[in-house]
Amino acid sequence: MTGSRESSRSPGRRRQVSDRLTLFRLETSQAPGGFAEDVRIGLSRSPKKLPPRLLYDSLGSILFDAITLVPEYYLTRAESEILETSSGDLVDCLPSPLRLIELGSGSSTKTKFLIEAILKRQGSLRYLPIDVSESALEKSSRELLTAFPGLSITGFVSDYQRALDYLAKEERSPDGTHNLVLFLGSSIGNLNAASALGLLEEVRRALAPGEHFLLGADLKKDQGELLAAYDDTLGITRAFTLNLLVRINRELGGEFDITQFDYKVRYDVSLGRVEAYLVSRKAQKVPIRELSLEVSFEAGESIHTESSHKYDLDQLSTLATRGGFRFQRHWLDSGCRFSENLLEAVPAAP
Repeated sequence: MTGSRESSRSPGRRRQVSDRLTLFRLETSQAPGGFAEDVRIGLSRSPKKLPPRLLYDSLGSILFDAITLVPEYYLTRAESEILETSSGDLVDCLPSPLRLIELGSGSSTKTKFLIEAILKRQGSLRYLPIDVSESALEKSSRELLTAFPGLSITGFVSDYQRALDYLAKEERSPDGTHNLVLFLGSSIGNLNAASALGLLEEVRRALAPGEHFLLGADLKKDQGELLAAYDDTLGITRAFTLNLLVRINRELGGEFDITQFDYKVRYDVSLGRVEAYLVSRKAQKVPIRELSLEVSFEAGESIHTESSHKYDLDQLSTLATRGGFRFQRHWLDSGCRFSENLLEAVPAAP
């Protein structure tokens, strides 16, 4: 069956793509203004800072996929190794039947290892991926449905906060079905301490006591290895970050000359995070027509574009406890560089 129809319960648009695929576009909880307002606020503040989510336009997403293939960027390979070798063991730790929810599903290439392990045990599975890109969500869903006949998908085009709120109120799992929420790819690293805790608390509110959250997190390690992962010798990460200025030029009428900006990374030992910056090579003024804004830079002044926090297992356990979970078990890749962490929702304190 094809076509689309509106849902009377959903505060958004429901599209029935096929018998096994439904997509919901939910109203976003992001402040009005979107990309333009984020740029206005970020470039008007001191020091200048732009949210890392702005890096992922169509070209940015392609460049990031290329980053995952360069030799220095170990994160994707390490996490894939864990999920490929340990998904069966992980699923054995959980009750049956399972329902799978994923935050920021993207291409779902690593998720397929878990889907395969779950289907091997229970025969059918409902998968609820959440992503801001409807086209990416539909593409990955169609590929998964082709690969796994026992799978059905209800995808949510939304940010995490809105989708988790909707799931908690409107999409409770059937009696006897156990939810497993995924947050893979070390995306937790892009959040500061307060935001990371806030995310865990949001996930906890969407779960019943005893249900589970699988959290991927990059581990602290040698600074040289960390910095190389975010500044590869081919320059793909540099191009990925500079593309943000290209996007501002294209969408907002900016006049950035990208040859006048350098890409720099550093590791802040005290905060345990890699920081990425675009640095102005000279004093300059950059008009952005659609914002009626002129942005001034001193020579050497930077735009902070991304932070990637690194954890140790004790920090992850503490974060889990504060967020309403019990740190149940973890799995590491063969190089002990990356971790998958299984957290169990505990009853709320009286």
